[in-house]
Amino acid sequence: MRVPARSVCTAIRDDIVSGVFERGSRLTEDQLARRYGVSRVPVREALRTLQSEGFVVTRRHAGACVAEPTEQEAADLLEIRLLLEPLGAARAAQRRTEAHLKVLRGLVRLGQDRARRGQGEDLRSLGAWFHETLARACGSPGLTALLTQLRHKIAWMYAVEQPARPVEAWAEHGAIVDAVARGDAERARALTALHAERTTGAHRLRIPAAVRTSQHSVNTAGGRI
Repeated sequence: MRVPARSVCTAIRDDIVSGVFERGSRLTEDQLARRYGVSRVPVREALRTLQSEGFVVTRRHAGACVAEPTEQEAADLLEIRLLLEPLGAARAAQRRTEAHLKVLRGLVRLGQDRARRGQGEDLRSLGAWFHETLARACGSPGLTALLTQLRHKIAWMYAVEQPARPVEAWAEHGAIVDAVARGDAERARALTALHAERTTGAHRLRIPAAVRTSQHSVNTAGGRI
């Protein structure tokens, strides 16, 4: 697998989020350089960036390792999401471009069509694209970076169930875009806050296999209730 040096950080982050590198596992520069077909220099820089983002930690005698976030840290992310996503939508209503609106409206049309057809896998990728575009439309590189990092971390720590009523979920997306298009920052904020709150319950914490096995053994020994 060969990737451009500038994309090494993204590649490592994607592999952490997808579980290729398990939590707590070591990340050696030589191993990563071979995997991505680059020198150790961009790998070293990528590990520094990922450490600042919380995906990687440095341990004595072990070096760089994939972080092992606690349940409380994971729960905090969902609370932060309830604060930042509405802010991003409000800023987008004030600073969005016509290009942003064109993409957002196109995504809503596609999402509504796929929702009616019941094409769940398409909806997952379209939803991610929608929120990424909305974050970019806020016109603040710092806020966009925070929202992007937040989405990556939530995807790493949580499995997200598809909405029971996907047509309604995409209608909510459409209402947010309408508010953004009108420049109505407060309505965009309120609608996004409501949407984020409604979808919080669909997040299921990812539990490492070792923990699942341990819990299963305890429950089996204790009998069924």
